Amino acid sequence: MTGILVTGANGFIGKAVCKTLIGAGYSVRRAIRRDPLPRDEKAHSNRDSDPTTSFLPQGKGRIDDFAAVGDIGPETNWTNALDGIDIVVHLAARAHVMHESARDALMQFRHTNTLGTHHLARSAAETGVRRFVYISSVKVNGEQTVNAPFSELDIPYPEDPYAVSKREAEQALQEIARETGLEVVIVRPPLVYGPHVKGNFLQLMKWVYRGIPLPFGNVNNRRSFIGVNNLADFILRCIQHSRAAGETFLVADGEDLSTADLIKRLAQAFRRSPHLFRFPLRIMWFITSMLGKEDLAQKLLGSLQIDSGKARHLLEWVPPLSVDEGLFQTAAWYKRLQSK
Repeated sequence: MTGILVTGANGFIGKAVCKTLIGAGYSVRRAIRRDPLPRDEKAHSNRDSDPTTSFLPQGKGRIDDFAAVGDIGPETNWTNALDGIDIVVHLAARAHVMHESARDALMQFRHTNTLGTHHLARSAAETGVRRFVYISSVKVNGEQTVNAPFSELDIPYPEDPYAVSKREAEQALQEIARETGLEVVIVRPPLVYGPHVKGNFLQLMKWVYRGIPLPFGNVNNRRSFIGVNNLADFILRCIQHSRAAGETFLVADGEDLSTADLIKRLAQAFRRSPHLFRFPLRIMWFITSMLGKEDLAQKLLGSLQIDSGKARHLLEWVPPLSVDEGLFQTAAWYKRLQSK
């Protein structure tokens, strides 16, 4: 049975990826920051009783165990985590944050996202790992699209420390691939939504669910999204398909939405009426700029589209869920959360 190490396995995307891989028959080892079991309980526990696996289904595959690796950086010891592993799916990263408090944000992002990824890939190559699937970000391409969707042919234009660190990680991986023969696959998703989503998308869901009037009735931007289960399915395809090796993919659901459209679709999933009103866009841009919320304004008012044709044609990938199906799953999870 092929062994796969998933970093960031307990995160929003990681849980969906582990579930998909196990369902496809793979043996999954989860790289996590800390051992979830007290030392005196380990001798009396087994893998099935590990509380961090409660989200996983009984599938064709199995979980070997977890590997507690601590913080990810250039000094992380990957020896035990990589033992017997054929494929690495690297999801863990220092996440992009709205308000960065670190004095040297780029240095902090580089420590985890660039140097940590470089060290993991080197360690993987040295231990005989065959393929390394790296989850990057569309932010490597840039923050907005104007005349055409982003594609893999575009010159990268990362604008903030997070995106710069992810681009540098991509370059480091490509260098290691040339030197060692490690099969590197780079995936750049846009905003990912789905059950257990956090951040701005969760906040928007709260507003829609509560029926709060929102000033986006005349916002006609276009943005690409990807449901977490669609992303997990694409990662599975990157693991299985021979033509994925050495390639970079931009991947999305395939239906771009304006902010107004997204709110309407969410309201439909909640079986509620959308409460949208029109408000001058220039004033919204001005207000958000004065409040230091330019990044949020760009997400709500600006466009960011992805051309995922390469993923669909080269790997013959079709998203298993439509946008409406993905939003329905997300809304159902949120409603269950509210009923507890």
